[in-house]
Amino acid sequence: MTDAVADMLTRIRNAGLARKAKVDVPATRMTEALAKVINQNGYINDYRIKIEGKRRLLEIDLRYVNNLAAISGSKRESRPSQRVYVRTSKLPRVLAGRGMAIVSTTKGIMTGEAAKKQNLGGELVCSIW
Repeated sequence: MTDAVADMLTRIRNAGLARKAKVDVPATRMTEALAKVINQNGYINDYRIKIEGKRRLLEIDLRYVNNLAAISGSKRESRPSQRVYVRTSKLPRVLAGRGMAIVSTTKGIMTGEAAKKQNLGGELVCSIW
């Protein structure tokens, strides 16, 4: 596995479609930061780090609203082979404000709205709706 973020988004999407309560994702600094931002915006209930032998896993408690997963879709925008950088003025609005873009800035990983408020651009990591 070379792209931990794409793997995390795919596992969350598949677990939501299968109506799982929890999903385990390999823990990296990037996936932990993404889980923190996703949790702060109410797309998941909670996350925690658990250690199994030598492996660090991120256990994510999925959130459901009216029997539907809170995360109905996601898209990896910037990939390891093709990075996507955006200026503050070019930060996208996902589904007319119903979703969120996640941006990696010099001040850390944050939503597109928070980056706009702080007048920061950066690498457009993914979009979630």
